Order: sequence, then C-alpha cells, then structure tokens
Amino acid sequence: MTLFSYALSRLVMAGLLGAVIDMDGCRFGVVRKAWETPFLAEPAGLAGLRNAVRIRLDLWGLADIAPDAQLCTSELAANVIKHVGPGTHARLAVSMNGSRLRIEVSDPDTRGVPVLTTRANGEEHGRGLVLVDALADRWGVASRADSKAIWCELVTSLRSSVDHMDGPRVARAEALLGLLGVSGRDKGVERGSLTVAHAEESAIDVIADLLHWLRAHGCDPDGALGRAQAHFEAELTEAV
Repeated sequence: MTLFSYALSRLVMAGLLGAVIDMDGCRFGVVRKAWETPFLAEPAGLAGLRNAVRIRLDLWGLADIAPDAQLCTSELAANVIKHVGPGTHARLAVSMNGSRLRIEVSDPDTRGVPVLTTRANGEEHGRGLVLVDALADRWGVASRADSKAIWCELVTSLRSSVDHMDGPRVARAEALLGLLGVSGRDKGVERGSLTVAHAEESAIDVIADLLHWLRAHGCDPDGALGRAQAHFEAELTEAV
C-alpha cells in the first residue's frame, strides 16, 4: 500500500472522505465564463476560429473534446460563408449549458433558416450540418429580430459547468488536495514498514496525479512543474 492509499484508507475509517471529495462536483470549481468574438466569414479565417476554440477549451480543462468542437465551429462558420456570403460580419460564442459545451455562430441574415434535409435517394443534404448533427448531442437555430444563430451542444463527462474532466489520477489528486485542506496530519497513525524506495515511488505518483489535476483544470502542467522546480532550487540555495 502506498502512502497515498494509506492516507485515503485512514480518511474512510475516520468518516472524512465525504468532506474531502465533493461527489456533486469539483470542490475547487473550474470557472468557465462565456466567451465570444466577432469574425469575418472568410475561408482563410476558419483556421483561426478553430485555434481560438482549442485555446479556450484548453483553458477550461476540456481539451479532450476540442477536436469535435473545432470541427463543429468550422462547419457552422462555413455555413455562413456558403449561404450568407463571404465577408459577412458574424460572431462566435462558446459557453457552458449545464454539463454541455455550447457553440453558437450568429449572422445578420434573418431570411434563410438552415435545415437538415434528405434527398429522394435517402442521402442527407448539406455536408456541414450532417457533420454537426453527427458530432453534437443536439443543434438548432435561434431567430432574433436582427440576426439568426445556429448553435450546437456537445456532451462532456462533466457533472456541472464548474466540474472537471474526471479520471482516476485527477480524482486522487483532488482527494489529496482535500486531505491537505481538511484533515491535516493524522499524528496518531502508525506508519508501518514503508521503505524510502516505497515512499519515493508514492511521491512520484502524487506529482504525476497533480499534473493531471492541473491539466484537467485548464492549467499548464509543464509551466507549473518548471515553477515548482525553480522554487525547490531557490529554497535549496537559501538553505546553504
């Protein structure tokens, strides 16, 4: 049993595990504020929109669904180019709707409302909307007085808009951070016969878990690791 597993077992015995791990969502809360940007509907600008969505989802800890989100964004913007016209002033909005990721592209043309139709041979017409329909959990059109918006929503593994992408390493790091904040040191626990080698492997596992936790919360694991190393070396220098 590793030091980390031993600590969790002590939490279970003490009845503290529920306080450490919030089963209704992330105890630290990932802030995902709605984001939007205007753009000119031009073929040359589609790559920039895809990159903007990827960067945003990296910050939100949703890198796993970025490829599908990028493709949906590109197809919705391409739909404006094809049906409204190149050079149209449009707007991209990305937000959370509960546990779903919502992508919305709006334009000033209120006349044409896109629909997914089927030809006589049974083939669906409109490649862009076919892809969006396949990737998204749901999609639709919102008509407004001066514009229309085509939106789609992608399913995530989140439990709420402030939750994090789950996984065993992320959950363990979440529990460790909760342990540090809730219970402190259990001074009455007998540690048993753990060698330095065992402790070293446990420490490495915890560091790896924390890096997964940082990535899940939209942080930069490499940057954090570099800063931690710099702090460690600075403290060693001060101690000399």
